[in-house]
Amino acid sequence: MALLKTLSSLLLLLLTLLGLGLVQPSYGQPMYKRFLRQHVDPTVTGGDVKYCNLMMQRRRMTQFRCKQFNTFIHEDIWNIRSICSTTNIQCKNGKMNCHEGVVSVTDCRDTGSSPAPNCRYGARASTRRVVIACEGNPPVPVHFDS
Repeated sequence: MALLKTLSSLLLLLLTLLGLGLVQPSYGQPMYKRFLRQHVDPTVTGGDVKYCNLMMQRRRMTQFRCKQFNTFIHEDIWNIRSICSTTNIQCKNGKMNCHEGVVSVTDCRDTGSSPAPNCRYGARASTRRVVIACEGNPPVPVHFDS
């Protein structure tokens, strides 16, 4: 009887944590972590050239080659995750797991002036529409589509 109570309590705890978003399902988790590393920075509202050069290196996108283009979203993860609950739209790859929202971003574009790992970037800060792909239950962002 005590074992059944313990298992019931653990199941209830797991379901509560899933509901609160504190535990992510294993499906899509590596892609979610990669999305966070490559695209989420809620600490600033917009970046400049210095920001792009620093963040692209800090987030390991210049180790072996210069990533041509990357967007950092300047919203907290809960705002970004809420985009996953909007209406599904078609992604560039044809799948129907994309969603759109308007957020504050910095777009970083490689200038081609320096080889990896010392890549140099131009920057453009704006508030614009973005499209992200979401997966899992609950759905979490796993890919920046545009």
